[in-house]
Amino acid sequence: MSEDHPPHGTSRGQGEDAAADPHAAHAELLAAFRGHLESAGRSRHTVRAYLSDLRGLLAHLDDAGGGIRDIDIALLRDWLSRSHEAGAARSTMARRTAAARGFTAFLHRSGRLAVDPGPLLATPAPRRPLPDVLDEEQAHMALRPNGEDDESPTSLRRTAIVEVLYATGIRVAELCALDLDDVDRDRRTLRVHGKGGKDRVVPIGVPALDAVDRWLYAGRPHWATPNSGPALFLGARGGRLGTRTARRDVHERMRNEETGDGISPHGLRHSAATHLLNGGADLRSVQEILGHSSLRSTQIYTHVSIERLTRAYNQAHPRA
Repeated sequence: MSEDHPPHGTSRGQGEDAAADPHAAHAELLAAFRGHLESAGRSRHTVRAYLSDLRGLLAHLDDAGGGIRDIDIALLRDWLSRSHEAGAARSTMARRTAAARGFTAFLHRSGRLAVDPGPLLATPAPRRPLPDVLDEEQAHMALRPNGEDDESPTSLRRTAIVEVLYATGIRVAELCALDLDDVDRDRRTLRVHGKGGKDRVVPIGVPALDAVDRWLYAGRPHWATPNSGPALFLGARGGRLGTRTARRDVHERMRNEETGDGISPHGLRHSAATHLLNGGADLRSVQEILGHSSLRSTQIYTHVSIERLTRAYNQAHPRA
């Protein structure tokens, strides 16, 4: 007998799912939901975050003494309210709401819930802080050759990674997913494998292409093995470069007097977008380059530009 159809005489919330090991049942359910998310093209980071959130929801359900079919809007709101009282950030609350909605929709479609309560949840609007960015002069100074640059594979890779991230504004995970044939030197473009399995083509400047060529001719061959495959960037053992190492490369390469302790890959992405807008690029073009599904995500960079414009106005205009 399934957990959705308790035996005659049992009360709501009691039945086979209460008698069986709930932890095993929850693990099996989350594994099925993981498969659903992965088949929908969700990133590994999103899948990991959603599953972590939902373990908390299922623990809250256990504490309430209910089964899967007892998930309703009251229970979801109580879980989210407790998260808020525990100090969860607005962005975390928004993600947990999205995770709960996706999960209840999955449960409803698979027959585990008679009614989907997810659409009744209101999504908290996360605060969108202005990102830290380099100004154009800082970027120029930070990207110039420094005394620590040499012809070692590590140094060549670091320089190429920083140049590509700043030139294109791509995400660090997208950079690590690049293959050799994703670089089109004739057209000066990169084919980028973005979120949700969506590819896009973005322009790339000559300095970045030159840095990539130096890495390919003088760096990559030192680490390449028969098992390296087509990966553009490699780790020291010959495998595809991981995001953690790529982030470390950026921090190390960007640590200087201009950027202090360094800037993150996301900081380079923010800087690239802001500088494009400051240089006259239209918002839709920047949206396409960054791979944003919504123009709203791109509009934050207009706030950065306006903030700087306001500072300049206040400093320079006699009647500011």
